[in-house]
Amino acid sequence: MTVEFPALTLILIFPALGVLFNLFLGYRAGRGAVSIVGPVVMFVAFGVASWAFYEILVMPPGSALTYTVWGWIEAGTFQTSIGLRIDALSAVMTMIVTGVGALIHLYSVGYMAHDEDFARYFTYLNLFALSMLILVLADNLPLMFVGWEGVGLCSYLLIAFWYTNPEFAYNGRKAFIANRVGDAGFLLGMFTLVWALSQHGAWSLDFLTLKAHANDIASTALIGTTAATVAGLLLFLGATGKSAQIPLYVWLPDAMVGPTPVSALIHAATMVTAGVYMIARLNFLFVLAPAALVVVATIGAVTALFAATIALVQPDIKKVLAYSTISQLGYMFLGVGSASFAAGIFHVMTHAFFKGLLFLCAGSVIHALEGEQDMRKMGALRSKLPITFWTMLIATLAISAVPPFSGYFSKDLILEAAYESGHTGLWFLGVITAGLTSFYMFRLIFMTFFGESRVEHEKEHHIHESPPSMAIPLIALAFLATVGGWVGLPEGLAWGNAFARFLAPVVGEFKPLVVGNPAILSLVATSLGGIGIIVAYLFYIRLPGLPVILAWRLKGAHQFLLNKWYIDEVYNFLVTRPLFWFSNTILDRGVDHYAIDGAVNGAGLAVETTGEAVRRVESGNVQHYAFVYLLGVLGVVAYYIYLVMH
Repeated sequence: MTVEFPALTLILIFPALGVLFNLFLGYRAGRGAVSIVGPVVMFVAFGVASWAFYEILVMPPGSALTYTVWGWIEAGTFQTSIGLRIDALSAVMTMIVTGVGALIHLYSVGYMAHDEDFARYFTYLNLFALSMLILVLADNLPLMFVGWEGVGLCSYLLIAFWYTNPEFAYNGRKAFIANRVGDAGFLLGMFTLVWALSQHGAWSLDFLTLKAHANDIASTALIGTTAATVAGLLLFLGATGKSAQIPLYVWLPDAMVGPTPVSALIHAATMVTAGVYMIARLNFLFVLAPAALVVVATIGAVTALFAATIALVQPDIKKVLAYSTISQLGYMFLGVGSASFAAGIFHVMTHAFFKGLLFLCAGSVIHALEGEQDMRKMGALRSKLPITFWTMLIATLAISAVPPFSGYFSKDLILEAAYESGHTGLWFLGVITAGLTSFYMFRLIFMTFFGESRVEHEKEHHIHESPPSMAIPLIALAFLATVGGWVGLPEGLAWGNAFARFLAPVVGEFKPLVVGNPAILSLVATSLGGIGIIVAYLFYIRLPGLPVILAWRLKGAHQFLLNKWYIDEVYNFLVTRPLFWFSNTILDRGVDHYAIDGAVNGAGLAVETTGEAVRRVESGNVQHYAFVYLLGVLGVVAYYIYLVMH
């Protein structure tokens, strides 16, 4: 059942109004007006999204609300429009973007209260929300790509928000370039689909057309495989850029130089999950490309473990959360790569709650310590920051998959799907990652809030809890991080997995290939998580000197992880330096200076020389002209004499 619902445009209009107000009137209207308009437009958009979500709930399963704003591209037989669509999948994503986004906008009022570019900050933040909503509401791939590029632009603007710092500006450019590499894959994937569809007389990239012709795409041969596999791998390349997976994950840790609410909104709750959403949206294509799904699941599991190992030793509180985000995104790709698309999206939702909360709590700590991010200079903060401590503890329990917190249900479902899809090796990597996650997250808790205070003396007396504008979002997200996973209970318990049933008409049902015992699988993963917590307690509470001794004894391994596997150095050696050498030596000196400049300068010199020669002919000397005339006459006479004689 499909119903036209013009109110969908309001979900986009309100953030757009916020952008226009903050951009053109923000500095004139003042900080107070901006602090009202910026968050309010998001809360109103959340209200409209809630209305649409309710309509989806009361309609028959598989229903959708649609609205075509206007026609867009007409190129020969190819057509696409500015069309919006809310079904079960996009409804969940829209609620996350507007709901969590509104809370982070409210938090930003307190966090950025003293920044001189307050209006510019909210302009970018509202613009990001608008772009992300375009991405999730689009009913076709070209419009999704508009939102895809929009969030990439806003990520660059917000990472480099304090652009006067050269390092921050560089990190913004790094994020932008890494995302452009992935976006090239997205474009090539779309072009592949256009070509495949054209072989069967279809000329549109809207999702309904793609679904109707999915079997045609899968039957079209291309490069020794099928167009579905090629397109799926290219689109996944786009996802590795936007969702920070191997090999394009390197931008996200450096993105932590932006304001902390930006990290919460863009790099935890919304933008980085765009790749997972895109694969779930195109589930009908990926299930017909099993090779592509295996690549998705494998990259996800490896990235999850890889990033978790780096997070074990990072001293910067935001860097720990950054690598944790990369790791959790790996879990999401493991879920969708195992063809359990509902499980992947379930983790997207719970991750938005607990990881958004973790970043906001980290921001609260940084705010209280006047910008300090090094956990080695923290400690004993739980009594001075009680709201921050308790809410961050809840988020840590959730990400550590401790029942009954939200992360337990979504992570458990992903690991179960990985095992039952036949990827037992990837399941094992996921279980090991679960133990590492619990360890590094409770390491963060113990180093920050327990033990003896290591805060610098001049900052110790100024420590204070965050203002209400920052505390209220913490409490709200803590509630969601606690109960948000209860919509996906194990089958046979209360309402069971209502979340998966809600999404099933859009993303399909998971079909196990291997029989597994859910209780045993859950017990194994939960036990590893518990061991991680116990080890962290022993290391940082009972025997706080042990980590120092181990770091000294295992200096090589510790430095290897502390320097992030030296991947940035490897990229610099294999990619950056050769690229700069090729650009400077071949393109700049060879092609530009010698070939292009040489040709241009040579042509100019020829014209100059010719002109100089002609100029000497036109001397203005009468005797010179008479001599030339005489030579001409003698030449003519000689010519006629030659003709007569012959």
